[in-house]
Amino acid sequence: MPQIAKLALEDGSVFTGRAFGANGEVEGEVVFNTSMTGYQEILTDPSYRGQIVTMTYPLIGNYGVNQEDLENERPRLSGFIVRENSRRWSNFRGQEGLDEYLRRQNVFALEGIDTRRLVRLIRSAWAMKGVLSTECLDDEQLVEKARASRSLVGLDLVLEVLPKQNKQWREKLSPWASLQTEESNPEPELHVVALDFGMKWNIARHLTSAGCRVTVVPGNASADDIAALQPDGVFLSNGPGDPEPVGYAINTISKLLGKFPIFGICLGHQLLGLACGAKTFKLKFGHRGANQPVLNLETGRVEITSQNHGFAIEEESLPDDLEITHRNLNDNTVAGIRHRKLPAFGVQYHPEASAGPHDSEYLFRQFREQMQTVASA
Repeated sequence: MPQIAKLALEDGSVFTGRAFGANGEVEGEVVFNTSMTGYQEILTDPSYRGQIVTMTYPLIGNYGVNQEDLENERPRLSGFIVRENSRRWSNFRGQEGLDEYLRRQNVFALEGIDTRRLVRLIRSAWAMKGVLSTECLDDEQLVEKARASRSLVGLDLVLEVLPKQNKQWREKLSPWASLQTEESNPEPELHVVALDFGMKWNIARHLTSAGCRVTVVPGNASADDIAALQPDGVFLSNGPGDPEPVGYAINTISKLLGKFPIFGICLGHQLLGLACGAKTFKLKFGHRGANQPVLNLETGRVEITSQNHGFAIEEESLPDDLEITHRNLNDNTVAGIRHRKLPAFGVQYHPEASAGPHDSEYLFRQFREQMQTVASA
């Protein structure tokens, strides 16, 4: 018999469904992702640390799980919610089922609830704190636990997902992961130091495929440590949670500005903005999905992008040195910035987009061109 499980939200809402994967009790901020595919990449994206992720697409697990598409060594999210977990999976690249993978990784998942109602609640209110449980099924107790759980605002989650040591990254893109047709080993080779705040591995694959030698370092590395590696450019990765408490990274980035070309994605974009004097704020329910439209203000083109963030740069706080390069067309928030005087830029979305659209892959080539320009000056 399936194990009964409940989800309770801080607003008093309670959903009853069936557990799969692991059992137990977990807490987290309940958010939703509108992607139709890519559940494996979502599960292993460290940016979801501290969150319970709800998939809006109703059937999840139908193509299984494989080792090639992992975005990190293991899942870091708190829990996973779907309308229906597919018992049968079929794909020539699949190696195991979703339920089996989640059990092995000790990830608590819930199915069989009305995910449409849950998403409407989040959209109408805010991304709310919640508790998933098979241990306590008393509604009132679960709601109180949800209300007492930790808030992500003001919390440094980066420290919970940092790598322990430096690593030389050598893996390139899988032929299934990109539509790029550029030369495989462009010259000259450029050295990128990537600050890992919870980085998706496909970012490092893109940098390597663009002809870069990539050294991945923990996101709390000092400016002196990074400079000692003699990079041609510095990359700022994605990561979880509120960017403002990550003061050590903001301080490091401010010291690196002007010394090396800098490119930031998602949390890295926000940290770059903070290091330049901007402010950030929490979005109502965030942007999470592989179908988010972004306007490139330079070209006038609309890019369909993959996104996962709950915070954004406050436009009114932008200093004169920063200009807006991209806008999210769903809510007009800042989706890209560039320093007017120094070689530094960032975007609020994921140009590596695995799984997702390839519209924004040009940003990796743009970063390489920026490094070449500085190196030849």
